[in-house]
Amino acid sequence: MSLGTTATLSTGAKIPLRGYGTWQAEPGQVGEGVYLALKAGYRHLDLAKIYQNQKEVGEGIRKAFAEFGIKREDVFILWANNVSADRLPSSGTELGLEYLDLYLIHWPVAFKSNKQINNLFPRQAGNEKLVEIDDSISIIDTWTAMTKLPKSKARAVGVSNYSIEHLEAIINATGVVPSVLQIERHPYLPNPPLIEYAQKKGIHVTAYSGFGNNSIGWPLIITRPEVKEVAESASKRTGTTVTPAQVLLAWAQVGSISVIPKSVTASRIVENFIEVELTPEEIAKIDALGKENKRFNVPGSVNDPLWPINIFGTPEENEHPEFHKVIISK
Repeated sequence: MSLGTTATLSTGAKIPLRGYGTWQAEPGQVGEGVYLALKAGYRHLDLAKIYQNQKEVGEGIRKAFAEFGIKREDVFILWANNVSADRLPSSGTELGLEYLDLYLIHWPVAFKSNKQINNLFPRQAGNEKLVEIDDSISIIDTWTAMTKLPKSKARAVGVSNYSIEHLEAIINATGVVPSVLQIERHPYLPNPPLIEYAQKKGIHVTAYSGFGNNSIGWPLIITRPEVKEVAESASKRTGTTVTPAQVLLAWAQVGSISVIPKSVTASRIVENFIEVELTPEEIAKIDALGKENKRFNVPGSVNDPLWPINIFGTPEENEHPEFHKVIISK
């Protein structure tokens, strides 16, 4: 099962390196998935307002707590939200929780929504396919508001999908360093400079989309022959069956990075919780896949509705000079 490895945040809190993600979990399945994950032993849950599944998630948490005698303090629960500075909630009440272990700014973007917090994706007037971006709110504004949240409700605060430039800006403006940076990270997108920067600043990194993403039709990375070869090598070396998924999750955790695989299939939830250790040679074989340099989660090209903003400077985003830019300061 899990080796129980954890990392220590700048706040002193412990975060398990193997978490359970709930992104893209279908309605009617995610609550059961959370329940099964807690049953399997996961003690790190990745949740978000934008997933629109908080009611089911809360039900799954309460069910598992009651049946397995799990205490709230035994589970590290993070909640990501994509809102402007004037609409930051101060608690996890939507989940039925008294506090959050970590509260993240989900994206360096603000939407125009007339302060209606449940209007997650306000459309542009005359174009329902595009979200309306609010350029009057900077990432410094939102981060400043985050730093003022009461510790009794959000014990740590962090950011997601931020670049080095974004991090430098909010740290220099406020003097407050995020406890956690959550990013898309997998063998096609290892991003050593960002990892190195975060670690020098004492920012813990959490990886999402550890298997890649099939949103653009690319096969998942677990299908790569190099990954299968490492799985076979590790299986022979350990005398147990090691799957390609377990290889990718083990690679993701190198350097004390946490990773949050998602599945609603009971057998895969258990499989993804089993930790293995790779040899330097096995790690190097997976590292070699970095030459692909591919990002899957680009809101301006894969989201529905599309977000007309250039966040990462990808080729897909750069094809649209009319896109908004991340507003760092006003």
